Amino acid sequence: MPKVEGYIQRKSMLYKTGVEYGDYTLNFVQGCAHGCRYPCYAFLLKKRFGQIKTYEDWLKPYLVSNTLEILDKEIPRLKDKIKSVQLCFTTDPFMVGYPEIEKMSLDVIKKLNDAGIKCTVLTKGILPISLAKLSKENEYGITLISLDEKYREKMEPGSALYADRLKALKKLHEKDCKTWVSIEPYPTPNLIDQDLKEILKAVSFVDKIIFGRTNYCKDVTSGYPEHKKFYNERAKEVIDFCTKKGIAYHIKDKTITE
Repeated sequence: MPKVEGYIQRKSMLYKTGVEYGDYTLNFVQGCAHGCRYPCYAFLLKKRFGQIKTYEDWLKPYLVSNTLEILDKEIPRLKDKIKSVQLCFTTDPFMVGYPEIEKMSLDVIKKLNDAGIKCTVLTKGILPISLAKLSKENEYGITLISLDEKYREKMEPGSALYADRLKALKKLHEKDCKTWVSIEPYPTPNLIDQDLKEILKAVSFVDKIIFGRTNYCKDVTSGYPEHKKFYNERAKEVIDFCTKKGIAYHIKDKTITE
């Protein structure tokens, strides 16, 4: 198993966010070894603010060693303001092959739950079954933009196999955990020719589906002139499927343009 590149410390951890996954979030890892090539929004953000210079640097994760100590100070002050905390906004809490990161993630979730704070988790890794022992208010999700492993190898080379992600998620569902799937960033047909119905069928057991377009990608905006029409149609497909199955859904902003 690879080890994290090193350890860093921070002065704060919990902060408010505008994303739909949680009103607060935290990032106790800098970088991500999954190597997504969409391009990666988190990397672009960190590079913009001068925290990371190259994508090669981004692929080498650093663990924030004083995470739990910071939470011990912040939770008493913020717990009455927090509805839920997302893990994580600019990294992956269950990064493939990094047991130190997995352990920290489990410790963080337990600490937040012990304070009565719900957690929402999203990963391209494997959700451990031990999550089932934590609060049943938590929501556990995976990113799943395809079922084609060749496409995963091209676009998410360091991530877990799609089939393995689904298997782990289903095990948590069978333990009465709340589960969800993020089908974002969904690719246009010039990137991969696939049927969204097959993905929806594979995740039909979940409690919620989030769907969103691919952003920051010229192969979509310039390479596929019909991208607006395409995303309008796929969003409707998700809405119709979820409505029929009684599954909650959320369509990301700017995915529907009509």
